[in-house]
Amino acid sequence: MAYKLLKIYPPFIILSILILFSSCKSKKFITDASGPSSKNISGNLKERYSIILGVSSNMLANEKLYTFIDSWMGVPHRIGGLDKNGIDCSGFAVLLEKEVYLKSLPRTATQMADQVKRKYEEDLKEGDLVFFNFDGQKFSHVGVYLQNNKFVHASTSKGIMISDLKNPWYYKYFSRAGNIQR
Repeated sequence: MAYKLLKIYPPFIILSILILFSSCKSKKFITDASGPSSKNISGNLKERYSIILGVSSNMLANEKLYTFIDSWMGVPHRIGGLDKNGIDCSGFAVLLEKEVYLKSLPRTATQMADQVKRKYEEDLKEGDLVFFNFDGQKFSHVGVYLQNNKFVHASTSKGIMISDLKNPWYYKYFSRAGNIQR
């Protein structure tokens, strides 16, 4: 029986073996942001994030921000979560803003959206908040803007990841952006 399966499905078996042996020990980056090799980039922090964001490494001055993101990358989504066992989008935004920018945020995306000083997309700066309306729910998701239309957030399916605001799927749900003035 096994011999028949090997004979019928050789491409599948070869592909499975290649995948098994091609994994490496470098840090896995979860991102749907376009860019060369953005799924699996090794190297120092500035180099990795400059590739992921598609910007020059000298544009990444806030090492504290990228160190924070790096330490959370891939942590799974969990509604109400606030630790590395699982975190939701607003919890991640709260912790990032507190740790990196020393800003206090309300706990829900809706409350955050009510307190932001609104900005146009072209005026967004690193650390600004971006909001989305999923499933007809106003301000049901929040992320933190990075650079070059990229933002970091807690995806329900992939956990902490970097996405592109101009990705058609995200962009159709994009609803507001701004920063907390305190």
